[in-house]
Amino acid sequence: MAKNIAQKIIDDHLIEGSLKPGEEIGIKIDQTLTQDATGTLVMLEFEAMQIARVKTELSAQYIDHNLIQADAKNADDHLFLRSACLKFGVWYSRPGNGVSHPLHMERFGIPGKTLLGSDSHTCAAGSLGMLAIGAGGLEVAMAMAGEPLYLKMPKIMGIRLAGQLPEWVSAKDVVLEMLRRHGVEGGYGRIIEYYGSGLECLSAMDRHVIANMGAEMGATTSVFPSDDAVRKFLKSQGREDAWREILPDDDAWYDEHDELDLSTLEPLIACPSSPENVVPVREVTGREIYQAYVGSSANPGLRDFAIAALIVDGKQVDNRVSFDVNPTSRQILENLVEMGLFSKLLRAGARMHQAGCNGCIGMGQAPATGRISLRTVPRNFPGRSGTREDQVYLCSPETAAASALMGVITDPRTLNMDYPRVAEPEQLIINSEMLVAPVDDNREIALEKGPNIKPLPEFEPLAENLEGPVLLKVGDDISTDEIMPAGSTVLPWRSNIPEIAKWTFWQIDESYYERALKHQQQGSFVVGGENYGQGSSREHAALAPKYLGLKAVLAKSFARIHWQNLVNFAVLPLTFADPNDYDRVAQDDELSLPGVRSAIAQANSIRVMNKTRGEEYKLEHSLSKRQVQMVLEGSLINLLRKGRGRDLPSG
Repeated sequence: MAKNIAQKIIDDHLIEGSLKPGEEIGIKIDQTLTQDATGTLVMLEFEAMQIARVKTELSAQYIDHNLIQADAKNADDHLFLRSACLKFGVWYSRPGNGVSHPLHMERFGIPGKTLLGSDSHTCAAGSLGMLAIGAGGLEVAMAMAGEPLYLKMPKIMGIRLAGQLPEWVSAKDVVLEMLRRHGVEGGYGRIIEYYGSGLECLSAMDRHVIANMGAEMGATTSVFPSDDAVRKFLKSQGREDAWREILPDDDAWYDEHDELDLSTLEPLIACPSSPENVVPVREVTGREIYQAYVGSSANPGLRDFAIAALIVDGKQVDNRVSFDVNPTSRQILENLVEMGLFSKLLRAGARMHQAGCNGCIGMGQAPATGRISLRTVPRNFPGRSGTREDQVYLCSPETAAASALMGVITDPRTLNMDYPRVAEPEQLIINSEMLVAPVDDNREIALEKGPNIKPLPEFEPLAENLEGPVLLKVGDDISTDEIMPAGSTVLPWRSNIPEIAKWTFWQIDESYYERALKHQQQGSFVVGGENYGQGSSREHAALAPKYLGLKAVLAKSFARIHWQNLVNFAVLPLTFADPNDYDRVAQDDELSLPGVRSAIAQANSIRVMNKTRGEEYKLEHSLSKRQVQMVLEGSLINLLRKGRGRDLPSG
């Protein structure tokens, strides 16, 4: 039977189930990726499993998110993560080395392998022909322990690319066009696979841009072929021996299909405050900006910085604009210096920051209140930038650099200059000096735990009856950034659940924490619209509300990773059988789920009583038998402690 690339890789790693869409499957994980905003919990969870060493082919931990050391919390956690890597056999990327996704692609990515990461943008490695999936930290810890990843077999959406990109149009515009067509839910339950003659004009790092922001479409992952472009990339990194060709069969079949003629594209931009609010740049030109920001895992390549440098060469950015450049790796910094491009950015007025995620996750570079910030980052959810009243637009490096010069949103095609051509050197400077390799003998290594690292809360088994108030009702596309904010104030508490819980839903309702405390023992509910929990994979968006007594979320639909995180910690993710019932529930209504423990084990539908209104609604869940057991026990952790993780039914 002819297969596409995704089917080939899944089939090679299949442990349980079949390739039938919607069926739960278990696949072997070859590599794992963790970063510091999520990795502390992963290492604490792995420690709790009492396993001496990771069982993957390779696991890597990157320090790229929480780089601001305003006090000791981040620095203490970095030392803890270093000690955990040495103890458990994990590669450690030191602070300042760079962003996890491009670094992993450069140093460790291998076509045909599976990668599971505690970061939603792990899918960027699909650019190499890997099956790379973002997940919650507990699932990554399980993979490090040698357990399979369980997920529902996605549909495969085939995207045939044709034509070539016009001048002033680049890979960011390709993925923005995908978001314009399909929206932030268009990839849910799907793997997006790109193929066709249009691939010839896309380098491996161009493909990284597109694969990275598949997460913004809600896709399980995105996959590209491992072809000559991938071979050239690995050769430039001194790793050509890791390459192997992986192409779809000539008559490969896709569950869904779309076509994109690259030659028809123009510069695009996503307006506040969602990646799907995409319009042509020409429609919003002239709007005054405060900031233009180049960098992040969504535009991480040497080419992305080089094109910006050549656009501003010999010029000065507008004196009102903060032109922020966030190099994605120390290696890229060295090559920019060697190529004479670093000085061009510096002379033009760029503010050069250390290699890392930085402003993308709200760690510095916050824009002025209510002022426009153009960013090459993947997300523009409300407040994610670090400014609560932000106005973040997503765009290409070309648009960001052109706008920095003019002081207003500018279509780069209108600049009075020829389109710069970037010629990357055949022989790059390779810098792997800030990667610390695992050690062979870890018997005497102790974990270095600072005062902010607290043990995980204890989780009680699911009660037979649930009752409590609806503490919050929210609309569609609520992000995990709104459930649990990012940024330099909140994320340093990442390894202290009682403290970070104080910020739960702060972006939406500052009173939530105090109100939740009053109902912590009894329990409470949240009601959401479509695509509840989109965005970041951070477990804190499930763990903190759970700690505060959240028993269930009633929504029209859920984003994939957050849904799984809720299940892992036994917060019931329930959907309205009739979406119109969403409108019948109000904040502060008292709800009751009688006999819910028995009900979820027996059927996929349950009843909820609205005691305030005297009404009853039908709710549904899509838990497998394995997941039902997790919820009944109170969390996946509780189940593991009983030693039954491998013996659960998978149907």
